[in-house]
Amino acid sequence: MKVIWSREEDIQHDLYRPYYYDRLAAGLDEQGMPVAWTHRVTGSSILARRAPAAVKNGVDPDAVEGAVRPPYTLSNIQVEYVRQEPPPGIVTAFWRGVGPTHNIFMVESFIDELAAAANKDPVDYRRALLDNSPRAKAVLELAAEKSGWGQKLPSGSGRGVSVQFAFGSYLSQVAEVAVAKDGGVRVQRVVCAVDCGIVVNPDTVKAQIEGGIIFGITAALYGQITLKNGRVEQSNFDNYQMLRINEAPVVEVYIVKSAEAPGGIGEPGTAAVFPAVANAIFAATGKRIRKLPVDPSELRSVRAKGHSRGVAIH
Repeated sequence: MKVIWSREEDIQHDLYRPYYYDRLAAGLDEQGMPVAWTHRVTGSSILARRAPAAVKNGVDPDAVEGAVRPPYTLSNIQVEYVRQEPPPGIVTAFWRGVGPTHNIFMVESFIDELAAAANKDPVDYRRALLDNSPRAKAVLELAAEKSGWGQKLPSGSGRGVSVQFAFGSYLSQVAEVAVAKDGGVRVQRVVCAVDCGIVVNPDTVKAQIEGGIIFGITAALYGQITLKNGRVEQSNFDNYQMLRINEAPVVEVYIVKSAEAPGGIGEPGTAAVFPAVANAIFAATGKRIRKLPVDPSELRSVRAKGHSRGVAIH
């Protein structure tokens, strides 16, 4: 017996990536460097249902992965998790990149805000916090070099950077985006440097990173499910859009030669691209992205007024 679901049935009757809400705060010294850091994560706990033994003292390790141990030197850090489940009938499940996909977006977006508050270059600011994590520092510097960080871009374009340690691998990505006057975002290029330890097949590593980047850009720009009268409104690729081939950016992957133990590579590429794109949008428009997917209407008015950077720390 063979059962085939239609595309509409698949989209409208699936499990959902958890929705998270985060609050971050930091105290900065006279040089603009963080001396205190707090991060509160609120959202659904998949492990509490799937593997309750993994949840210790009410903390879901997946829900805080990427927030608890960022690669940066943060002398005073506090991370809290508050479980909040969606209404009955909306069941959450794992999604490519799992916990780091939301936490890396939050951490790397916030680091960018701190760099802006300190009036420092985002790459230089990160580099100064990575002396105790040489592998993270190396991928940051490689991605910045290969992307041409600091070179001038046309008006309405910008570069954004991210660094992450997740699944035992270190990644840095630089995204280059162009924001149109109607608020539409086009990711034109993504450069990724990865240190995943010993590499057996470099083509597999590159393919996984490339796929993760495309998957992540799709979610960052289009991936939204909405409900009305108890039913999912999206039904097929006309209203639940994937990144199309004519929208795909140039993707460059540079692998760091390493003798360290092998790390994961199937999921890290997805998480790193979210903040890289969001930070690039800020560089292009001065508008901070604190919610995904990107809402073009929020960028339309900014582009109409012209590029004017502002800093707001919450």
